[in-house]
Amino acid sequence: MSQTNVRFPRTDQMDFFRTLNARVNAYFQENNVSKYGNWKLYLKSIVVFAIFLTPYFLILSNNFNQWVMLGLTIVMGAGMAFVGMCVMHDGNHGSYSRSKWVNNLMGSSIYILSGNVFNWKVQHNILHHTYTNVAEHDEDLNADGLLRLCKHDPWKPFHRYQHYFAVVLYGLLTFNWALRKDIRQLKDYLSRGFSTGKPVNPTREWIILSITKVLYITVWIVLPILILDIAWWKVLIGFFVMHYTAGLILSVVFQLAHIVEDAEMPLPDEKGNMKNSWAIHQLFTTANFAPKNKLVSWFVGGLNYQIEHHIFPNISHVHYPKISAIVKQTAREFGLPYNEYPTTRKAIASHFRMLKQLGRPAVA
Repeated sequence: MSQTNVRFPRTDQMDFFRTLNARVNAYFQENNVSKYGNWKLYLKSIVVFAIFLTPYFLILSNNFNQWVMLGLTIVMGAGMAFVGMCVMHDGNHGSYSRSKWVNNLMGSSIYILSGNVFNWKVQHNILHHTYTNVAEHDEDLNADGLLRLCKHDPWKPFHRYQHYFAVVLYGLLTFNWALRKDIRQLKDYLSRGFSTGKPVNPTREWIILSITKVLYITVWIVLPILILDIAWWKVLIGFFVMHYTAGLILSVVFQLAHIVEDAEMPLPDEKGNMKNSWAIHQLFTTANFAPKNKLVSWFVGGLNYQIEHHIFPNISHVHYPKISAIVKQTAREFGLPYNEYPTTRKAIASHFRMLKQLGRPAVA
C-alpha cells in the first residue's frame, strides 16, 4: 500500500459537519438517549452468539447424521457473520458500551471468528474509515489483483469476467483471513509503525496472534476431529463450508457500501490533498441500502446504514435508523449526495454492474 500522506481539508467551507454533528448531538440530548448500545443490542448479542455456537455444540454431540451436520455448519457460518457485524464491529469501534472493558470483550470476539483485533482496527478503523475508497490507501479495495475493485487499479484480461466469478471468491474472505492474511497484515502494519491509540509492542502482538490462531485451529478443527466419529477430511469440509458461508455474507454486505455505481473513488492531487473535507468525502464514497427493511438492518448490524456509520463510527448501530433522517436532511440542505438503494436486491444489482464496468479496460 502507498505511503503517500493523504490530507483532507481541515476546514469545512460549507460548515456541513459542524451543523450535522450539532443536530445529531441534540437528538441524543433531547431524547435522553445514550450513543452506546442498549438492551436491544444486548439481546441481539445473545441471539447471534446462539446462532453461531449452538450448532457447534450440537455437532460435537455426534447425535446427527452427517448431512444434518453439514447443514449446521452453514448455520454456524451465518452466525459467524452475524456476530462479526452485530457485536464485534461495535465493540472494536468502542460503541457497544460506555465501559471500555465491555467494548474490549465484545471486540475480542473476533478471535473466535478467526481474526485479530490489532489488524482489524488498523485496516478498518484507520485505513478504511479515514481513506474510504481512496486507491492504495483503503485496503478494502485490495483484492490482490484477483478482482479489480477500483478504477485506478491495473487491468488484467480476466477482469472482464469478474462479474461472473467474483461471488465465488467472496466466499473465501474469512478463510483467507484465518489462514494467511492476518500474518501478512501484522508484518506489514508493524513495519509501517501503525498504532491503534496506544504504544505497540511487536513481540506482544506476535504472541497474541500465534496463541489465538493455535486456539482457533484447536477449537474448530482439532477438537471435532478428536471427538467426532467421522473422517478428518469431513471435518475440514465442514470448516470450509462454515467459512465460505460467512465470507459470502460479509463480502456482499461490505461491497454494497462502496463498490456500487453511485459511490465515487476520488484521488488526491499531486500534493496529496483531497478535494473534500473528511465528512463530505464519506458522502461521496459511501452508500446505504434497504433502509426500510428492519430484518436486514437487524442481521447486518446496521451496516446497511453505512453513511451514518462512516460519519459517526463511535455511535452504536442500533441508533442509525433514527439519525439517518437527520443525516439525509442535512446533506440535502447543503446540496450534497446521500446515496441510497431502496432494496438489497437493487444494491446487489448495482454492485455487479459496477464489477462489469471495472472489468473493462477503458474504465480508468
